[in-house]
Amino acid sequence: MNIIRIILFPVACLYGFFMTFRNKLFDWGILPSESFNIPIISVGNLSYGGTGKTPHIEYLIRLLQNNFKIATLSRGYGRKSSGFVLANKKSTYFDIGDESLQYKQKFDKIEVCVDAYRRRGIKILKNLFPKLGCILLDDAYQHRFIKPGLSILLTDYHKLFVNDYPIPTGTLRECRSGFKRADIIIVTKTFSVFSPITKRRITELIKPLRHQKLYFSYVKNGDFVPIPGVKQITERARYNTILLFAGIANLYPLQEYLKTFCSELITMNFPDHHRYTSKDIEKIKHTYAEIFSRNKIIITTEKDAMRIIKTDLIKQISELPVYYTPIEIKFHAGGETEINNQILEYVKTHPGNSKLYNQPI
Repeated sequence: MNIIRIILFPVACLYGFFMTFRNKLFDWGILPSESFNIPIISVGNLSYGGTGKTPHIEYLIRLLQNNFKIATLSRGYGRKSSGFVLANKKSTYFDIGDESLQYKQKFDKIEVCVDAYRRRGIKILKNLFPKLGCILLDDAYQHRFIKPGLSILLTDYHKLFVNDYPIPTGTLRECRSGFKRADIIIVTKTFSVFSPITKRRITELIKPLRHQKLYFSYVKNGDFVPIPGVKQITERARYNTILLFAGIANLYPLQEYLKTFCSELITMNFPDHHRYTSKDIEKIKHTYAEIFSRNKIIITTEKDAMRIIKTDLIKQISELPVYYTPIEIKFHAGGETEINNQILEYVKTHPGNSKLYNQPI
């Protein structure tokens, strides 16, 4: 913890007290928390970004979409639109934000929508789709005006919430005690090889409550995928240089993965959810041109790619080999079967789904 954060610790205490008091107002029923007669799964975290919400939402979509009509609902961070927006095939990043565009691009069977007022969004979804079997709330752990039927809390293995502090000293949006609201806690971004000793140590640190299930997930990176409309090259097992550009909170897992494909990795960092401009693209092109090698490639994240496709920026990079790396979530030590059963049991047995389960959607 650097000196500035130490100096700001009293401010963090004040912020933490305010958020704790706000939570108490919901707990006491002074502030309203609305329930709905439909399965609602919330995925969020205690910290600001970087825990892997998007791939975990995708994991849930893959698990549920064949048996239920699914919808995702988020506020649509970074979009220029306002109010409730239901995504369609023509939607862009400016309409629905990067995460929602990613869901819409990858999953044909689901409905994707954005609304800063989540209660209104849920009510509109229910009216539009009477056979809706489940709503996935993206980044809604602190949105307590809705009471989800199942709440999933994510925490980064490299920065567990138990070792963090409220902002501005740390990165927490509320005090650590907020973890008690979760039904499921997932420690994300662990190593693919994960020892039982480490698992036991983290379990002892987190101390999950009796009603809480604790799982451990890791990221599996997919093959490089070219951004639509750009130059494609013959893929190789190894490159002299990879130029990575990204605007996400935590890049270290991707950086470690890419190092296995190259001799030199050059990283261009942008702010989280960065809205790319023509000037940014020119910087990327210039950096790429300065690399003294023909055996080179440009890589970005899937989420960053969503902020470029369907925009005029594609024209600027059309002659460059710009690829992204899709990712999937995997669970350790039998965790996949256990969490799948827990999620499916909740959605399947919910009163609102008693007549819908396993029927055509």
